[in-house]
Amino acid sequence: MNHRHRKLLHALFSHPLPTNLDRHDVETLMAEIGATIDRTSHSRLMIKHAGHTVSLHATERDLSKDEVVHLKKFVEACGINPARDYPV
Repeated sequence: MNHRHRKLLHALFSHPLPTNLDRHDVETLMAEIGATIDRTSHSRLMIKHAGHTVSLHATERDLSKDEVVHLKKFVEACGINPARDYPV
């Protein structure tokens, strides 16, 4: 995982929550950790990893705060700890 992806992963767990996470960058990060990404017919991204699924709206450029929270919970549920697994 390159430094840019690690920085983005750590940003998901920062406080306060970031509001400027680019959707394309999040897609590449999820692909980097091994998740499968499917686009549905209703402009949604379905991200699946380790038996867990999260759905994000695919029409806007940046993630909303609610989507950041859902993505953070998804990453935690998948057993990924940025400080342990991907130190900066």
